[in-house]
Amino acid sequence: MTGADAQSGTDAPTGFAGFAHALRHAGVPCGPDRVRAFVAALDHLDVTRGADVYWAGRLALCSGPDDLPRYDAAFAAWFGDALPRPRPRPPARRTSHLAALGTCADRAGGAPPLRVAASDAETLRHKDIAAMSPAEREHLALLVAALRPVPPRRRSSRARPARRGELDPARVLRRLVATGEVVPAHRRRATRPRRVVLLVDVSGSMKPYAGALLRFAHVVARAVPAEVCTLGTRLTRVTRQLRHRDPEAALTAAARAVPDSGGGTRLGEALKAFLDRWGQRGAARGAVVVICSDGWERGDPALLAEQVARLARLAHRVLWVNPHAGHDGYLPVQSGIAAALPHLDRLLAGHSLDTLHALLEEVRRA
Repeated sequence: MTGADAQSGTDAPTGFAGFAHALRHAGVPCGPDRVRAFVAALDHLDVTRGADVYWAGRLALCSGPDDLPRYDAAFAAWFGDALPRPRPRPPARRTSHLAALGTCADRAGGAPPLRVAASDAETLRHKDIAAMSPAEREHLALLVAALRPVPPRRRSSRARPARRGELDPARVLRRLVATGEVVPAHRRRATRPRRVVLLVDVSGSMKPYAGALLRFAHVVARAVPAEVCTLGTRLTRVTRQLRHRDPEAALTAAARAVPDSGGGTRLGEALKAFLDRWGQRGAARGAVVVICSDGWERGDPALLAEQVARLARLAHRVLWVNPHAGHDGYLPVQSGIAAALPHLDRLLAGHSLDTLHALLEEVRRA
């Protein structure tokens, strides 16, 4: 360095204070407090190194990003050194695992095995929830909490002003009275979020999936107008419990409210109870209803078929999510799903995070 660097230790503060004075003339508002902090910092640094002086002054004397260009120009003029630059950070390494894909040629000693790298999150998206380890289920809970449901929309009975559309006679008359001129005004029907109803089977046969589906219901209930009930040997409404912001507290409250978790399944009776109490009165009218169940029915399948047909007449769309529908060779032969299938709009899989993403997209498009 030149200038102040060549001075002795007793003259150094005067030289660096002179640099601060030059900075003020350059338009950097460095007051006495900042100058004192700058000089104090230099007591702990090597003043013969330009980089140490540069970064100490930049941190102590500059008060905002607008000061940086003026500081660089003043530093180069005062000390005559090249400006140091921060070292670029190396790119973060993503955790991944390798899956070896063996072939007949590999086993015969031919070509080397092909390895495909995939991120853990991407692999977890397609893995069956029932086959996940406890650590993977914890990771899945974080991924489910990060979902951002978008509610389906429906046309409202009210109209709002628009640049195009049908003429708005009331606004045209108001403008005519106010200005004495006929000024065209247009209106367009507004849209409102459509209600979503989630009916989650918590019977023993659904135990590997019920927890993840309730987490999914918690995310939906927090983001869109929704009703959530559990199906088992009886119907339990858990909408209020799942509105809690903390997912763990919400699931704990829902578990306390559900007395028949892990028991049998009477889908027809539970669905009839929902329609009699809430669905017929408005909860299911024009809504997108999602039934999450494997379709095992201990009650009368004819009752279930009757209630699903009744639900289809009230709802906008009825979707059935069966975790087993995503497995190879699946056939809807269970008594419950076979009875309900003619009245459904879609039968979807629900065994993985990827299928839950697909369900959200299906609900959004409804």
